Amino acid sequence: MSQPSTPVLSVHPIRALVDETFRVVVENLPPVSPVTLHSLHFSEDKDCWEAYGHYMSDSRGTVNVSEDLSFGGTYTGQEPMGLLWSMQTQSGSRPGLRLRKMDVTSPMLVHILVYSGHIKKGFRKQPPLASVLTERWYMAPGVQRIEIKERGVRGTLFIPSGPGPFPGLLDVWGGGGRVLEYRSALLASHGYVSLALDYYPTLMLKTADLQLQYFETAFDIIKDHPQVIPDDVGIFGNSLGTVLALHIAAESTKAKPRCCVGVNGHHLHSAGTTLNQVLQFEKERRSMLRFDENNCQISRFMRLPIPSDPSEKMAVQKIKCPVLLVNGDDDQHLPTVEATEDMAQMMQTGGNLHLLSTPTYPNTGHLIEPPYSPHFRATNFIVPDTKQKATMLWGGQPKPHSDAQEDSWKKILAFLRHHLYSDTAAKARM
Repeated sequence: MSQPSTPVLSVHPIRALVDETFRVVVENLPPVSPVTLHSLHFSEDKDCWEAYGHYMSDSRGTVNVSEDLSFGGTYTGQEPMGLLWSMQTQSGSRPGLRLRKMDVTSPMLVHILVYSGHIKKGFRKQPPLASVLTERWYMAPGVQRIEIKERGVRGTLFIPSGPGPFPGLLDVWGGGGRVLEYRSALLASHGYVSLALDYYPTLMLKTADLQLQYFETAFDIIKDHPQVIPDDVGIFGNSLGTVLALHIAAESTKAKPRCCVGVNGHHLHSAGTTLNQVLQFEKERRSMLRFDENNCQISRFMRLPIPSDPSEKMAVQKIKCPVLLVNGDDDQHLPTVEATEDMAQMMQTGGNLHLLSTPTYPNTGHLIEPPYSPHFRATNFIVPDTKQKATMLWGGQPKPHSDAQEDSWKKILAFLRHHLYSDTAAKARM
């Protein structure tokens, strides 16, 4: 009697950037038999995240996650990356968690396992048929990470591998109150010198000129770096960071970005509005946010009206560089779709609408991250200026939100490549 074959699980590539796809295949299974593919990740906060899909092996005893259908689990259908984007915390975990990589010098370790039968829980109580440990990186080999404390500016600079020079990016996050590095590390992995800016303490400054000067100085630090092409520096913002990026592009006489990318943000202010006034409005708007699904009596948004006087010039009408604004139409944090429509109307009047691109994604929330990041409709959030802790509602649905993250990241990289890798030598390095 022949011995039963041992299942073989392969993941390729086993080490990859977080925005790269992988191929998961199980071979040597019993033909036409139920199996469960399971992913497991222990976060830096020691929380356990997992996803799983139910599959049937084919007549040869093979499951190919890239081609076969999942019939149940945290995702269904043909989803090559469902084992990543559908990750959830295990039952009994702390509520309102959000998975983010804080130490980008180490990989996210994800265990991929296969089990016999279609199971939904208790994975760790039974032995898998096979398992593989994969690495998901934000930093490609050779990317340099340098902490910046220069000319009053704080942040973290990421420099791609290779001789350079490279285009540069000022990476401005939202109002969470701390510097985040993972997007800049990933952008550097794609060939951009990126400065993840630590800016929130500057919001406490009383002089608006100093506040704008802080961002201008940060922009200059990138532009003046010997590894940066000085005429090819852009700004990448999300949420409040988008507000700030557009304000700099419109109002600064010193920082002249080649292009701007914004994720779920807006800028609906009159020309000449100081940064201090912009931030004061954002602070007032915070008091009107919805903090959970049931708190419907609170006004969802504080929205600025379009001026009735057509002679009143708006800040966005002064923007002279290409702008890509990525929006989710179920953003429960900002009125991004409505605000973008208002911005487009203003820029149409100002004659610079041709500079604005606005991809909008259905059933997509506020937290549009790099591809294959899990979706979070609501998470714990501490409002920095009030120290209020609440469950912030962000919006979106898992599958369409995941699709939006993948598609928008492709559009963002294509946009940056088109506008920042402008000269022949730079294009030759791509």
